[in-house]
Amino acid sequence: MLDLTTPLMYLKGVGPARAAQLEAKGLKTLEDLLAYPPFRYEDRRNLKSIRQLAPGEMATVICEVAATKQVAFRRRDLGLFEMRLRDGSGTPLLAKWFHGAYLANVFAEGMRVALYGKVELDSYTGDLLMMHPEHELMSDTEDDEPGAALHLGRIVPIYEAAGRVTSRQFRVLMHRAVEKIPELMPALTDPLPEHVRARLDLPSRSEAIARLHFPAPEDDVRLLNAFRSPAQTRMIFEEFFWLECGLVLKKSRARMETGVAFDLNERVREKIKAMLPFKPTAAQRRVLAEIARDMAQPHPMNRLLQGDVGSGKTLVAAEAAVIAVENGRQTAVLAPTEILAAQHQIYLKKLFGKLGYVVAQLTGGMSAREKQQIKRLLAEGLIQVVVGTHALLEDDVEFKSLGLVIIDEQHRFGVMQRLGLRRKAESPDVLVMTATPIPRTLALTMYGDLETSVIDEMPPGRMPVITDHVNETRIEQVYSFVRQQVDEGRQAYVVYPVVEESETAAVKAAQKMHEHLSSIVYPDLRVGLLHGRLPASEKEAAMDLFKRGETQILVATTVIEVGVDVPNATVMVIEQAERFGLAQLHQLRGRVGRGRGQSYCLLVTGRLNETGRERIRTMVESTDGFYIAEMDLKLRGPGEFFGTRQSGLPQLRFANIVRDKELLETAREEARDFIENPPAPEMVRDAVAYIQNHWQRRYGLSQVG
Repeated sequence: MLDLTTPLMYLKGVGPARAAQLEAKGLKTLEDLLAYPPFRYEDRRNLKSIRQLAPGEMATVICEVAATKQVAFRRRDLGLFEMRLRDGSGTPLLAKWFHGAYLANVFAEGMRVALYGKVELDSYTGDLLMMHPEHELMSDTEDDEPGAALHLGRIVPIYEAAGRVTSRQFRVLMHRAVEKIPELMPALTDPLPEHVRARLDLPSRSEAIARLHFPAPEDDVRLLNAFRSPAQTRMIFEEFFWLECGLVLKKSRARMETGVAFDLNERVREKIKAMLPFKPTAAQRRVLAEIARDMAQPHPMNRLLQGDVGSGKTLVAAEAAVIAVENGRQTAVLAPTEILAAQHQIYLKKLFGKLGYVVAQLTGGMSAREKQQIKRLLAEGLIQVVVGTHALLEDDVEFKSLGLVIIDEQHRFGVMQRLGLRRKAESPDVLVMTATPIPRTLALTMYGDLETSVIDEMPPGRMPVITDHVNETRIEQVYSFVRQQVDEGRQAYVVYPVVEESETAAVKAAQKMHEHLSSIVYPDLRVGLLHGRLPASEKEAAMDLFKRGETQILVATTVIEVGVDVPNATVMVIEQAERFGLAQLHQLRGRVGRGRGQSYCLLVTGRLNETGRERIRTMVESTDGFYIAEMDLKLRGPGEFFGTRQSGLPQLRFANIVRDKELLETAREEARDFIENPPAPEMVRDAVAYIQNHWQRRYGLSQVG
């Protein structure tokens, strides 16, 4: 007797070898298989003989291979594979594939095949032709038990292959699994609350799964390929609904934890006023009020602080730190890089120097003796504010009374790393900062358990950065413009991309260009070099020289992406800009435009593909970080948005947060209403149990329940 937890090895047609290939795709059980949706659908209902085919139509034919041949080109990988087919109707059909040499090992004379594609006329022979048609081998008796009717004459689901398990084989396995749905009841009893399903007019779960894999003859292929059929809508909504329920429950649980209720008295207010270097913007004041209100509560703060590059997030974080310190608690600031940690330490030391706070730094690049001394002072409570990298997460780092944790560019840290710092104290308040604006759809899925504050106003006097796209053939004009700016007393950055697989190559490119610029292009100027492979002391020295204006041009890799603040730098030249994501380009552009003069960002590229052109066009046309983030999410997709595997995105099977954002909004509202106003109390208990049993591993909702 099969059930949803049955390993796939025991489904007919799988076996140990195929089960291993499916498991590599994350498919272990019968439930996993049923939750593996097609990524598109083909309308193969137009089944004809070759004689009935008409040029211009999409059609399916079943025929026999009469002959095959390969047409050789000078370059082997451009080889053309040709096949002549017959079906007894007396009319021949040609099929051709460029780069199709591998098909010589697939097709053989006498095989029965099904082809699906667009019908054309061959310009040489005048015969009917299909270029690059979809194909099915009809002679594969091993898996053809359900018959050709499963693959032809209907709307056919197309699955992403898993190892050697083809889309066709997936259809056969899925057909067997779907046939078992009546046996799997009540395991497939609908988990969605009945009143929610009725209000939204959603089909039952068992009906949705069956129709998802094998649409009915009357279903609309256009809706299926837009992922908007009733069955798909139901499964997408369900996935979002349970994710959002989990996030609402997680937030509710956090509110029940006991934390520090910080006292925001007159003394604290006076200290903040004394520290401020300038009058805060209205947005900064509003955001501080939201943070202070959270910190005054008797449960831990969990707040996300968003703000575009240069909007003044660090100043707001410093104000929050004053509240903690004046209440006798320590503050820890976690930064992703040593350069950013050093920048924060310098800035905070300058701010807090007026208040007499001790600010220290703890990074991996420090000597063992320096680290030990900082750790001892932290444990004794003699350091009020510590800024550090991953070194702060080491087991032997202890605090006397940690009250506030500030995490900068938090998407660069894994979930367990963030929890590691929180666990060094009894439920400290947590303020998460990011200069990568989070599109609303991502915020609802990644940070739905956090309250959100947005600094949507820039400090007065800032001018928008002028951005221009320059082809690499015009690089001499770029050099001339940089020279002109330097002659006017300004400074410039020249940045090279770090490719994830090869930072060494980027460092070498930067070193080579530093040598070229300093010795040939600008022999009379001071050109500095900064990259991630330099020792910490050399990085600090390079930045210090640039800040003081002694270095006029700084050649760098993306180590300067965040945290570097040199108001006199007015030009950002980004070489090979097509190799950066939009969010990273926006971050780099944010290194200029920090003073009162006009600043410029020059995007130097080679040839661009369609995505590259769209990315560069977006940068040239807009300086709005949230618009740019939405475009980045659209162009790169959720999984690549941050360029990191640590981003904490939930593993969604049916839903796509870009394509399905309206359904996400609906699911969020329904989930919040269901948890806060359940028809019966036991329904929430059942929901918690369901999330723990079915969704915790995929969503990382470890604090639900």
